[in-house]
Amino acid sequence: MSKPIVAIVGRPNVGKSTLFNRIGQKRVSIVDDMPGVTRDRIYLDAEWLQHEFTMIDTGGIEFDESNHILSSMRKQASIAVEEADVIVFVVDGRAGLTSSDEEVGRLLRGAKKPVVLAVNKVDSPQREMDIYEFYQMGLGDPIGISASNALNLGDLLDAVVAAFPEET
Repeated sequence: MSKPIVAIVGRPNVGKSTLFNRIGQKRVSIVDDMPGVTRDRIYLDAEWLQHEFTMIDTGGIEFDESNHILSSMRKQASIAVEEADVIVFVVDGRAGLTSSDEEVGRLLRGAKKPVVLAVNKVDSPQREMDIYEFYQMGLGDPIGISASNALNLGDLLDAVVAAFPEET
């Protein structure tokens, strides 16, 4: 059986590439505060508790049809979602639930694939309450993480590998 594929998706600047690099234990994706730095799909093999898998980092999903680059980035993310066995949907706990998050959530529910909701930037006990508003997305239990500080990544990866398809 081939390795399961995990797509990391979300709107721009929520920490997708930071999470990708942290799990893969390599600096493959460029991390920058400027939106749109990641545009194409980037692949990297990773492992968690003897489960090997391939991750896909994607550019931010934006629904602005007038911008060709944003449209192309959304198309690349859609291809990653189609390829994936499991989707990690990264949102920004500091910014809270946005209308763009809700649109991405609708898109992912339509994919009919397991989605693990990662609320990033929950990097202190005071920020732990930030995850609760994301329950209203209807994507299961949100997992509060800090990709930059490697907080709760074990919980996130446990949820990801639990959603892998059964081996044949």
